[in-house]
Amino acid sequence: MKEGEKQKTRKIDNKKVKRIVIYIIVLAILLYVLYTIYLLIKEPTNVMTVVEGEITQEETLIGYVIRNEQVVQGKNYKNGMEQIKSEGERASKGENIFRYYSTNEESLKQKIAELDNKIQDAMTSDANLTQSSDMKLLENQIDEKMKNISKITDSKTLTEYKKEIDNLIQRKAKIAGDSSPQGSYLNQLIEERRGYESQLNSGAEYVTAPISGIVSYKVDGLESVLTPNNFSELNKEYLENLNLQTGKVVATSEESGKVIDNFCCYIVTITNSEESKEAEVGDDVRVRLSNNETTSAEITNIVKENDEETLLILKLTDKIEELTNYRKISFDLIWWSDTGLKVPNAAIVSEDDKNYVVRSRAGYLNKLLVKVSRSGDKYSIVEPFDTEELKEMGYSSEEIINYRKISIYDEIIINPDLSKVEE
Repeated sequence: MKEGEKQKTRKIDNKKVKRIVIYIIVLAILLYVLYTIYLLIKEPTNVMTVVEGEITQEETLIGYVIRNEQVVQGKNYKNGMEQIKSEGERASKGENIFRYYSTNEESLKQKIAELDNKIQDAMTSDANLTQSSDMKLLENQIDEKMKNISKITDSKTLTEYKKEIDNLIQRKAKIAGDSSPQGSYLNQLIEERRGYESQLNSGAEYVTAPISGIVSYKVDGLESVLTPNNFSELNKEYLENLNLQTGKVVATSEESGKVIDNFCCYIVTITNSEESKEAEVGDDVRVRLSNNETTSAEITNIVKENDEETLLILKLTDKIEELTNYRKISFDLIWWSDTGLKVPNAAIVSEDDKNYVVRSRAGYLNKLLVKVSRSGDKYSIVEPFDTEELKEMGYSSEEIINYRKISIYDEIIINPDLSKVEE
C-alpha cells in the first residue's frame, strides 16, 4: 500500500474513534440525568429554607348579593332621564338624584339655543357695548369657564359649570339690554328665552332619594325579591330558580334608579365544607372578591340544607360599592389565616405523638421538636416550645438547656429519613 493511502486510512480511523468517543460521552451524560431523575422520583429529598409566611383555609363559592335598597321611579319615566347623581355617588335623603325630561324638551332647547345666538349677535353689533369694562369682565369669565369645561368628567360638576356659564351669559345680555340702543329688542329676546326656560323647568320631573345611601342605576327587578327581610325564605332551590348568571353586570336602567344602604350588604352562599358544619352565628371570616380585594365579614345566619350542604349568610360592612354592579358572584370565603414560620406538611414527621422537622446544618442532620400551631392542606405554621411548655411535657433541665429551636432561615428536609438523623 502506498504511503498516501496509508495516511488517508489513518485519518478515517481517527475520525471514527473521535465519533465513538463523543457518542460514549453523550450516552454517559444521558444515563446520569436519567438516573438522577429516577432517584428523585423514587425518593425525593429536597431541602427548603424556613421563612415567615401565611397559610389560609379557604374555598371558592358562588354567592348572591342582597342589599337594603329602594327603587325610585317617577311618572314621566317614558320621557327619558338625566342623571344628577352619578353611578356610585352618595346622596342624602330628599336630595335630587335624577330627573325626567320634560315634554318637547329637545324642541325647547333648540329654541333657547337659537335665541342665545340672536342675543349674542345683537350684543356684538354694538361696538361701544363690547368695549365696556363690565362686558369685558363677563366675557373673560365666560371664556375661562369654557376652557375648563372640557377637562371636567364628573357629571355633577359639569352641570354646575353649565349653569354658571348660562348665568354669566344672561347677566351679559341684561347689561346689553339696559345700555344698548337695541335695548328693547334685546330685552324682548331675553324675556322670550326666560319663557322657554320656564316651560323647560316646569315640565321636568325631579326624583329624590327616599333614604341616604349610594345611588345606582343598575336595576334588575330583584330589589324587592332579595332583601334582608326575607332571609327565612332563602334556600338552594329558591336561589337556583332565579336563573342568574354568575359575574354578569346588571344592566343600566333608562327609566328608574335606586338608593342602596351604604352601611352593609349581604352575601348568601351554599357550601359543603367541613368548616361550614362547625361554623357558628357571629363567627368572623374574610371574603376575597373578584377584584382580589379582601374584606371582613360576619356569619349572621346558618341554615342546614341537608346532611352535606349548609346555607350561610355573610354580612359585609365594607367594599359595598364594588358589589353594586352584580347580583350573583364568585368569591373566596377565607375561614381563617395564620402567620409565622411556614413549612410544608411533608417536612413534618410525627413520633410518639410529637412533631419534628429535620434541620440540615454544616452537613449534619438534627431532629427539632416543634409545635404545630395551625395546619392547612399543604403547609403548617410551626414554632418552638418555650421552657414552661417543655417542663410540662416532662423534659429535664439538661434536655431543656440542649433543646434545639427551629428558627427562620433554617434549612429543613422534605420527606426526611429519621434513620439518618442524629438524636
